[in-house]
Amino acid sequence: MNTVQKVALVTGASQGIGAALVTAYRELGYGVVAISRSIGDFSDPEVLAVRADVAEPGVGARIVEAALGRFGRIDTLINNAGIFIAKPFTEYTDEDYDAVAGVNLRGFFEVSRSAVAAMLSRAGGGHLVNISTTLVDHADSRVPAALASLTKGGLNAVTKALAIEYASCGIRVNTVALGTVRTPMHPTTEYEALAALQPIGRVGEIDDVVDAILYLESASFVTGEILHVDGGQSAGR
Repeated sequence: MNTVQKVALVTGASQGIGAALVTAYRELGYGVVAISRSIGDFSDPEVLAVRADVAEPGVGARIVEAALGRFGRIDTLINNAGIFIAKPFTEYTDEDYDAVAGVNLRGFFEVSRSAVAAMLSRAGGGHLVNISTTLVDHADSRVPAALASLTKGGLNAVTKALAIEYASCGIRVNTVALGTVRTPMHPTTEYEALAALQPIGRVGEIDDVVDAILYLESASFVTGEILHVDGGQSAGR
């Protein structure tokens, strides 16, 4: 009987989808490294809180070192941390660009590079899951969000590239592309209008996203996939 405990890293783990993923992976029996700039401590000894800004150069190595020091291995990384700023393209500022690209791209690069290296050193395979947006491949004039498309589109592309690069090493790489989800990112007053963006007629719930990620976790024959969890947005209108 295999009793080795697997370990998942979750960025953006202090609230919303990230916090729910910490709970979900603990229920699977994983040790969890919960990463956020504002993460609090956990009473559960199988959850390691790491306070970190994923956009900071060199932070990926620090996070992975802490994870290996506590648990000795890394099996899954969920790149959940992200910034979404919707505004007309010409109104974006340099500060907007630095913030969005820093978390969405640099953050992915920092943590993923070190996590994949740790997976390779153990030769036991692994799994990366990225969080993207359906606006990458189904732009909507009602939601001008070019910086989201610019950065999350990069994640969609690198998902396929890394899935192929590391397929022979047993490392799978997938992405979940979201529509609007009920999280602290949106004021509650906006949800009625946001529901109209999804053909299914409602916004997504955090559980919808968690279920999709747990499916990918168990789907050993799925890699390089962009899984749309968007109420039908990517299919058309």
